[in-house]
Amino acid sequence: MASIWKGSLSFGLVNIPVEVRTAIQGDHISFRMLHEDDLSPIKYERVSASTGEPVPWNEIVKGYEYDKGKFVIITDEDFKTAAVESSKSLEIVDFVKESEIDPRYFETPYFLVPSKGGEKAYALLREAIRKTGSVGIGKIIIRQKQHLAGIKVVGNTLVLEIMRFANELIDTDTLHLPDASLVRPQELQMAEQLVNSLAEPFDPTKYTDEYRANLMRVIHAKMKGKKLTLKPEPEPERDTQVIDLMTRLRESLDQGKKRGSVRATTPMAAASERKPSRTKTKSAKRTGRRSA
Repeated sequence: MASIWKGSLSFGLVNIPVEVRTAIQGDHISFRMLHEDDLSPIKYERVSASTGEPVPWNEIVKGYEYDKGKFVIITDEDFKTAAVESSKSLEIVDFVKESEIDPRYFETPYFLVPSKGGEKAYALLREAIRKTGSVGIGKIIIRQKQHLAGIKVVGNTLVLEIMRFANELIDTDTLHLPDASLVRPQELQMAEQLVNSLAEPFDPTKYTDEYRANLMRVIHAKMKGKKLTLKPEPEPERDTQVIDLMTRLRESLDQGKKRGSVRATTPMAAASERKPSRTKTKSAKRTGRRSA
C-alpha cells in the first residue's frame, strides 16, 4: 500500500516520522455510457453554452460566479497567491475529548504508520491518546490542499481522519425538532428497556449491501447470456389502526423477549434438533414465551 504523504507528526517538542496510507477502499460498481447500436463508448465534449460549439482546453478558464451570470476569472497565479505554504509536518495543536466532537466533523480516515526510527515515539503517543480518550487536532496539506485533521487510536494504529471545518456544517438550530417534554416518563422507561433488549456487540460484517449483491448477480447472469429474476421480499404487514405509543412499545418489548429466548438456546439443545419441523419450532417458541 503506497503512502500518499510522508512527513512528521509532532506534539510539544516530540517529532515522529510517519507516513499516511489509505484506510478504506471503494466498493462501487462502475459503468460506461455506450451507444446502444454498436456498444461503442460515449465521449463527452466541452461545449460553449452560447455557440453550441466544442471548446478546446487551451481556451477554457476558471471563473467564480459572484452574481447571477457575472464571473471573475481566477488564474493559476491567483491560486498560487492563495496557496498555504506547503509543510511536511502535522503539528497537533490541541488534544480534545472525543466525546466532545460532533461526529459530522469526521470525513475520511487514513492510517498513520511510523517511518524508520519513529516506532517508540509512535507507540508513546498512541498509548497516551488511548489512556486519555482524546483526539489530537491539527492541520495537514495533502496534494496542495489544507485539511483539518484528527488523530485517533484504532486498535494499535494511529488513524488520521480528515475533518470538515466548522463552516461546512449546517447548524441544527435551522431544524424544527420535537421537544423532550412530549415524552412521558413511562414511555421513556419502556423505550430504554426496548433498546437494552435489542443491544448487541457491534459486528460490521452483519450488515451487507444487498442491492450491490443483487446487481452483481444480475451482471454475472447476463455475462452467461441468462436473465435473472429476483423476487422482492414481501413487505411486512402494518397495522393501519391508530394505536397509542405505549401499546407499540409493549408489543416491541414482547418481540425483543422472543429474540432473547432464541439467542439463549444452548448449543446442546440445538444439536439435538438439527432439522426441527415447523410445528416443533412453533412449540419451542411458545414454550420460550411462557418461560420468559
